[in-house]
Amino acid sequence: MSDELSGAEAPGRVVSGSALSTQHSALSTQHSGVAKGKVYLVGAGPGHPELITRRAVACLAAAEVVVYDRLIGPSVLELAPPRAERVYVGKEGGRHALSQPEINALLVRLGQEGRVVVRLKGGDPYLFGRGGEEALALLEAGLDFEVVPGVTSAIAAPAYAGIPVTHRGLASSLAIVTGHEDPEKDETALRWAQLATATDTLVFLMAMENLESIVERLLEHGRPGDEPAALVRWGTTPEQETLTARLDQLVDRAREAGLRPPAVLVVGRVVALRPQLAWYDRLPLRGARVLVTRSREQASGLAARLRELGASPIEFPTIAVQPVEAPSELDQALSRVGDFDWVIFTSANGVSAAFERLDHLGLDARAFAGARLCAIGPATAEALRTRGLRADWVPEQFTSAAILEGFRGRHVAGQRVLLARADIAPPDLARGLEALGAEVRNVVAYRTVAQPADDDVPRAALAEGRVDVVTCTSSSTVRNLVQALNGRTDLLERPMLACIGPVTARTARELGLRVDVEASVHTIEGLVEALVAAWHRQS
Repeated sequence: MSDELSGAEAPGRVVSGSALSTQHSALSTQHSGVAKGKVYLVGAGPGHPELITRRAVACLAAAEVVVYDRLIGPSVLELAPPRAERVYVGKEGGRHALSQPEINALLVRLGQEGRVVVRLKGGDPYLFGRGGEEALALLEAGLDFEVVPGVTSAIAAPAYAGIPVTHRGLASSLAIVTGHEDPEKDETALRWAQLATATDTLVFLMAMENLESIVERLLEHGRPGDEPAALVRWGTTPEQETLTARLDQLVDRAREAGLRPPAVLVVGRVVALRPQLAWYDRLPLRGARVLVTRSREQASGLAARLRELGASPIEFPTIAVQPVEAPSELDQALSRVGDFDWVIFTSANGVSAAFERLDHLGLDARAFAGARLCAIGPATAEALRTRGLRADWVPEQFTSAAILEGFRGRHVAGQRVLLARADIAPPDLARGLEALGAEVRNVVAYRTVAQPADDDVPRAALAEGRVDVVTCTSSSTVRNLVQALNGRTDLLERPMLACIGPVTARTARELGLRVDVEASVHTIEGLVEALVAAWHRQS
């Protein structure tokens, strides 16, 4: 049972639906036992983890090796199985992990070993991604390959900055240009005299390092100096920055702002639409850097919701959910679960654990026939619904006192009640039900344990003052967070601390922490809404 009885321990976020599962199965079957490998040249999109295509997700799910570039985020890499080998071949500022011929040779070798390889590139593999060179190398080696197009930052980054690259009456033509030509070439391959004025909108990718030269050549060949231009850095991500200026003032403005790569340059009258269409800049949590302390399986759902609202989530799981070591008591209760008058699930984790054991026992949802179901929290009710069961009662408030008051009106005296809970759940609910005269079977359905905090990135972010908000969804996440920080509660003084409800907040205060946000509705969505309101007041 969660500390707030919130049902907030929702199952991990589902990234792909039945169609994706089918694709994944097909890919896995296709390569099962096949000696000859296949390489997928996959575009990962512009940076936002949800702007990746369904086909790309299916390929990653079947990957045995992922060969990836510098701008690929960790949340995209996590779409590959944990057992998949990950090989970094990124390039940054002239420093290459591997040269392009070495990357080509690597892909050929992996394919010849009979492995399923995903060559993962930012944006689209055929748009300045050198995917064509890799495809030709694979073709020459006689290997199968498939190209999976991706959303390009040439269009997505301006869109997130409020700049449509075409617009009726303003721009009916577009050119996408590399801003980073091969440095080994003696002279430019770009026809600047024609390019400068050929299209209404110009988009340069990888533009920052050569920005001064690009602007100089555009002006030299007739592009108006007073035309609006924009630089979009880290487009589509929570770190996105946008700078606009007249074309002839852009270089100075970028230098003053200290703007650094990676950035997309947009030149054209469409840039003038940004003040009206900058929807991403108006998101309610825009720019907030939020530490998420939920379990790894559940953090992605909260992180995705925060990202939708413009925040930059930093996952730092402090708890892990594990099955009980000796499930005999749970199995015994579930084998006759239909004999209970009420079955109470206090979290979605409890639902998942119960159904895993039901499957082990050769049973399914029909075993609950005759019992009424109580789901504490909407996430718990949804977990039941996805398994074909509808909760008979979902309490409006998720505290022990409110739930017991609700059961008092349901006359549970003399009735048999099964309570499926976490091992660390407080005893209040079970004792309260017994005081009402119920015969309570209090069974541990799953364990909540401290997650070994082996990721130094969140610690460094806290130490360097790069975290604005810390979210805590249970007392155990608060305690384990302090433990993961080796007791250094001073690292939590600067950021806003947001708790899912009064029990979690009380634990935080007992540990000497300042609580800034306490959700009145003890769910993940309630926590997010309270955080949005607090962030708005602070801004």
